[in-house]
Amino acid sequence: MKLKRAKGSSAQDGFARILANTGWLLGGKGVGAVLSLAYLAIVTRTLGVADFGRFALVLSAANVIKALVSFDSWQIVVRYGQPHVAEGKSDALNRVLRFCILIDLASALVGGLIAAAIILLFGNALDLGPGTGLQTWLFCMVMLITIRSSPTGILRLFDRFDSAAFAETMIPVGRMIGAAVALATTPSISGFLAAWAFAELVCAISYWWLALRVGGDRIGSWRAGRTLDARRENPGIVGFLTATNLQTSLSAIGQQVAVLIVGAFVGPTGAGLYRLANQLANSLTKISSLLSRSIFVELSRTQSSHGVHALRALFRRTNRLALIAGAIIIALILTIGHPLLGLIAGKEFLPAYPLLLLLGVSACIDLVGVSYRPLLMATDRTTQSLRITFISTLMLLGTQALLLPLHGTIGAAIANIIASITGFTMMGLATRHALRQRDPVMTDMQNE
Repeated sequence: MKLKRAKGSSAQDGFARILANTGWLLGGKGVGAVLSLAYLAIVTRTLGVADFGRFALVLSAANVIKALVSFDSWQIVVRYGQPHVAEGKSDALNRVLRFCILIDLASALVGGLIAAAIILLFGNALDLGPGTGLQTWLFCMVMLITIRSSPTGILRLFDRFDSAAFAETMIPVGRMIGAAVALATTPSISGFLAAWAFAELVCAISYWWLALRVGGDRIGSWRAGRTLDARRENPGIVGFLTATNLQTSLSAIGQQVAVLIVGAFVGPTGAGLYRLANQLANSLTKISSLLSRSIFVELSRTQSSHGVHALRALFRRTNRLALIAGAIIIALILTIGHPLLGLIAGKEFLPAYPLLLLLGVSACIDLVGVSYRPLLMATDRTTQSLRITFISTLMLLGTQALLLPLHGTIGAAIANIIASITGFTMMGLATRHALRQRDPVMTDMQNE
């Protein structure tokens, strides 16, 4: 009985931390959501549908390259940093951090070369407009050098989600300030690209300042040992790094390439409508990504410290929370989606409402299954999660290619729903299999 109470208590504590940490992240995103409505209104009303479509294509191209080459190194810091923190090995933690920074710098260099090649070879096909090639490349470089995954890992490793939430608010704050300045001085695609780049720089500086302040002496000496010693000290780190990179890249690329595919089929106007609807839908379901970050940290901790019973209990609680959140968001899209779209972007963007509804349904399906991927990663099934993400991304791009010529942007949105259902079903089956494979009797004996 005492053992059961302890396991129930650990799951309860973990769930409470998930709610608290997600609350901090939501607080930051709440500020961002309000500001995003304002700066989206400025951009859409200033540029119009066609130029906003070109602006969206530049953002999507930059995000595709960033997703392709960047690594979710915060997961490495959390996963491999926890044992070093527990054992007081601050210098070993520092080597993990330096290893992640080295990977981020290398990815920025590779990304810059890829961006230059894409702009030179496909700039005309993307209809970016005359004279925007250099601006697009410079914007891509800013996106790449401001990768802030490593300092994010430090803040999450030490449970400082409040500091991370503050740093994250610098994106919408910077965009709002930049958009207002661009509106007053250079109300053009170039002006708004500069505003978005400014926001990325401010956010990255904030993350690093807070991470170094929070970490202090606990992250060890920056001169202790060789950076590449982290590979020897943390067995499996390269495989985990590669798998998480591929998984994150596939998820992000699937969404960003979708905008580029829409632009190729229906032009900048269609891409602009699709991008706006997708951005609003994702804003309403932002809790999905926030929950995922909190859940991964707690499932990893529960898996290593409290056993399978506590893991299952925590998993069930997070699933119920995600289901309730998904239902509420669908109701919000149905009731306020259309007037919200008109209020933000104006009447010329109202044709995007059916897209908003369909993309919102797709995002809510992803939200309901938000616990699946973190559980697979916490139970050392990262490769299986990667395979499922690969299949669902192929499903998205393949069905888009089939449905876009037949149904236009509506077909592209329907493809998102099909891909989300596919990923949700496969992830759900995989997590149930993962939990069944863990022997509760053996786990109880080990804990006793």
